[in-house]
Amino acid sequence: MRGPAEHTQKDEPTAQMPHDSESDDVRTAASKSLPAQDARLRLPAPSAPPQPPPPTGAPLTSETLRRRSYAGGAGPGALPAGNPMPPEAGRAEFGSARLPEADVEGGASGYGPPTARLLPVRDASAHRPAPRTVAAAVCLVLGVGLLGGAGAGMTLTDDSSEPASPEQVFERAGTMWHETPVDELFPRVLEGLGAGPGSADRKWVRVAVAPDSDCRNAFDPLLAKALSPVGCERLLRATYADETTSSVTTVGLVFTRSGQSGMRSLRKRFAVENLTERTDLMPRPYPARGTVAADFGDAQRASWTVRVLADAPVVVYAVTGFADGRVVSDPQAAAEATEKGETSAAAQAGLGHDAQGIADRIERRLRNTAAGRGGGDR
Repeated sequence: MRGPAEHTQKDEPTAQMPHDSESDDVRTAASKSLPAQDARLRLPAPSAPPQPPPPTGAPLTSETLRRRSYAGGAGPGALPAGNPMPPEAGRAEFGSARLPEADVEGGASGYGPPTARLLPVRDASAHRPAPRTVAAAVCLVLGVGLLGGAGAGMTLTDDSSEPASPEQVFERAGTMWHETPVDELFPRVLEGLGAGPGSADRKWVRVAVAPDSDCRNAFDPLLAKALSPVGCERLLRATYADETTSSVTTVGLVFTRSGQSGMRSLRKRFAVENLTERTDLMPRPYPARGTVAADFGDAQRASWTVRVLADAPVVVYAVTGFADGRVVSDPQAAAEATEKGETSAAAQAGLGHDAQGIADRIERRLRNTAAGRGGGDR
């Protein structure tokens, strides 16, 4: 379909309009009627109208053609040959000046009607993305972000809810001696609910922590020989006193170099040969100067326990004695001293309960930490 017809202004001649012969006749008559001395005042017709600059490779537009038409007085795109363009015309192309006009009678201009030389307006829509494109890009980014966040959330949820495998627990436990803070392995206070004789509550306070070391001279020769198949990576020890400061207990963690099969074999041997109840396999205590455990030596050992773990490369032990430094002539294993009706000194003083209660809670903390469940000492 055709659009509405365009209206042209016939009273404003331009370079594109047909030649007006009537105007030429008027100008000729006017020039003849002027006196001879006034003829010198008339502005001469431009011999060479300004020419547009040489082509620069820019695309031709309607605005460019109109400028060239006004400047040259010829049809669109007509450039007279051999007529260089003045510098002023080049500046006018960028809107810095207007083209000169010939002030002749009748108001006719040799360069066409005056017009502002403005730079062509660029079509911003050619470089600006369409609203639909922007909206689609935003939705795409948001969608990817939501999907990524949901995937990360599912991954974190799965990781936190999925329990660690036995192999992972075993491996983590083997590194705890240098990765876990001492207060997590050996808390300053241990609560023993129902851990004393007659299910009485007990509480133990840490009085000393030994520097980590190897196992050299840490055990009697026979116990060192019994533990030798699994090796000794590191030894950690701490000494506790009960809240009445009448008994002291050293608890230790032997981190071995063995794998799961080696730990299972050693655990089985201790159970079959009943090595946990032999008095020549008692662990040695850790006496600390300036504490209630300063006099806790080999002769003061009254009760003990040794546990070889199968799910961690660790041997847990505890040994208990009297805080006043008395010598014990009839030490008794914790498993026997905690039985009902026992009359030994260790059993009556509850030293077997101390050794067993402290070892239980340190072992539980070790297992829970390795499995990622956090410690627990009750």
